[in-house]
Amino acid sequence: MPNTRCSISHNSLEDALAGVKIHLRLGVDLQVCHNQGITPSMVFVHGGTGNRFNFRVQYEFAQSQGWEVLAYDLGGHGQSSRYSRYSIGRHSRDLQRLLHHFGIHSPVLCCHSYGVPIGLEFAQHHPVSAIIAIAGGTHDLAPWWEIPLMKFMAGGGRYLYHLPGVQVLNNFLSTSYRHSVIEKFFAENPVPTDFDAYKGLEIFWNYNFFVRHPLPKNLHIPALVITAQKDRMFTRQMGDELASHFDNSTHIHFANAGHLVMAECAELVNQAIADWLNKQVYN
Repeated sequence: MPNTRCSISHNSLEDALAGVKIHLRLGVDLQVCHNQGITPSMVFVHGGTGNRFNFRVQYEFAQSQGWEVLAYDLGGHGQSSRYSRYSIGRHSRDLQRLLHHFGIHSPVLCCHSYGVPIGLEFAQHHPVSAIIAIAGGTHDLAPWWEIPLMKFMAGGGRYLYHLPGVQVLNNFLSTSYRHSVIEKFFAENPVPTDFDAYKGLEIFWNYNFFVRHPLPKNLHIPALVITAQKDRMFTRQMGDELASHFDNSTHIHFANAGHLVMAECAELVNQAIADWLNKQVYN
């Protein structure tokens, strides 16, 4: 299992993820970015309090490889509609509606953090060519400090992020990286100040994939697990456990990166994904 160090990315970023509003069902519209290309399609699923821009560098890289790509804001996040009630199943079903809209079958799911449970649930009910799980897994996903902190944010603490300098301080404390990719990441993904971004997290706090699926299906699909040394939410040991549940898995662990590894080490993550997919899927 390689222990990979990070390098700073200097890629020039274009506004490739403006997207369009797609109407899925009554009261639900998702903001979606999609480009045609080689199948199976690469579909990006962001994590809690995030948005489609979290995978900007991976999206643009996949597009440059000629792959069909899709990224979107989950319900209650970014520019998508809020849900009247949040559930992982609802996220998964809306993902299927979205893929049906674009005629996408058996995608490669690339998921980050709380997006990983959504991808795992989706793979239990729909064909998937492969899954890439970045800093997320099957259970015990909320560290001890997250629940009281997120309840504080939902109760009004989020309004502190309207104050000058608070977002900047949060960004400074979130990572030691200061290069252009991470700066762009924070500019496109400020700490949200709306209630739904925090209310929607509650569905993941007691999530246990193996309680919901004692005899899971589709764990024979190729799986790439990515973890990082400084991630306090999803550890290397958790990544090892997740990888062990798949018949065909690879676990890559990045040293000196954290929970935002796909932005902190964008070039290395992109290359790792491409090398793995070219062996597993695009051969």
